[in-house]
Amino acid sequence: MFESLSQRLSATVQRLRGRGRLSEENIRDALREVRVALLEADVALPVVQALIQRIKVRAVGQEVVKSLTPGQALIKVVRDELTAVMGSAAQDLNLNVPAPAVILMAGLQGAGKTTTVAKLAKLLRERRKKKVMVVSCDVYRPAAIAQLQTLAEQVGVLFHPSQADQKPIDIAYAALDSARKQFVDVVLVDTAGRLTVDEAMMAEIKALHAAIAPVETLFVVDSMTGQDAATTAKAFADALPLTGVVLTKTDGDARGGAALSVRYVTGRPIKFIGISEKPEGLDVFHPDRIASRILDMGDVLSLVEEVERSVDQEKAAKLAEKVAKGKKFDLNDMRDQLEQMQNMGGLSNLLDKLPGVGAIPESVKSKVNDREVLRMIAIINSMTKKERRFPAVLNGSRRARVAKGSGTTPADVNKLLKQFMQMEKMMSKLSGGGLKGMMRGMRGLMGGRGPGGMPFG
Repeated sequence: MFESLSQRLSATVQRLRGRGRLSEENIRDALREVRVALLEADVALPVVQALIQRIKVRAVGQEVVKSLTPGQALIKVVRDELTAVMGSAAQDLNLNVPAPAVILMAGLQGAGKTTTVAKLAKLLRERRKKKVMVVSCDVYRPAAIAQLQTLAEQVGVLFHPSQADQKPIDIAYAALDSARKQFVDVVLVDTAGRLTVDEAMMAEIKALHAAIAPVETLFVVDSMTGQDAATTAKAFADALPLTGVVLTKTDGDARGGAALSVRYVTGRPIKFIGISEKPEGLDVFHPDRIASRILDMGDVLSLVEEVERSVDQEKAAKLAEKVAKGKKFDLNDMRDQLEQMQNMGGLSNLLDKLPGVGAIPESVKSKVNDREVLRMIAIINSMTKKERRFPAVLNGSRRARVAKGSGTTPADVNKLLKQFMQMEKMMSKLSGGGLKGMMRGMRGLMGGRGPGGMPFG
């Protein structure tokens, strides 16, 4: 998400380096480029106009702090204003009501509403420790009811059954009655979607809303529809007392215009974003962190939180103890590390949160994909216990057998073993010389240079 916008804005700031002051003259061209970049990212025109005006008012004539370059001074102004347009701070769900708290989910067909219900249920169960029930009031698409039941089983939450011949209001009443008897904390109500906004759809959901009085009414919208996402969200906001928006499919949206437009156009906060298709692929929307990612500053806070949530602390502690004692790093350890990476959303998700990624050539970024990681895990799984513990025994015939068993080639097996040897070398450096030892090992692997071509200290 935001790849093209990040590249354009980073290039613009680069050209301002070396100037001692941000004046109206030298900022005019930069703002023109920022404006074009925002429009190309499919940000709604009123949002672009307001944003550019606010940046101009703050940036023109601003003295550059001694420790900063003008480019950095401007980027701080841009970051602050991007954050303000998207809502300044993350907005939490209001669950401080007598149980069960009801959350009504609305949206067009194909926006990912049903999968978002399951993702949100998982998030509430795991992060907020809530007992959650989901129910489908989509009586027009029987497959939607079956889909939600399957997803509910996958994420470990309660499912209230419904039938296509029932009325949505009756389904919701029955679900709430069942939830009270089972001491459920939160009930997520999935509603019917349509291909377009129509009066019949709005009338039905208004009646459902009035009947169950949800504490939260979230509008689910596909970020890949660009400016249409903001327009559709506004139509729903005008018809329903929305409390927030969920942006889906942001992992497939390279432009990111919807994220910048929805809050400004609707006046409703973006509360969550869909970051992948996986059940855990829903995250709280932090405007300040998103602004940092747009400006290629990365999102280290989210990365740290992801690590704390996803990493098996017991395994990590065992590996750290093993390395500290100077014991051999083996292929079982490597597989654990690869699996932990997958648990955190995969390589592309991790890379997206690192600072300076915009400077990495697209040809290099395209090679970073989860298929490669899954292939490596498959190769290790095709080995015997002895081969994983003692990789030195993997001769030519054994490598051919492993390749056949994993559906890969002997060249793939050789590549994995080479990567393993590099990781093993880094681990031995870590046990021998602490962090400096590991840095020396990384320098050796990367030809004496760090990420982005910077030399290691």
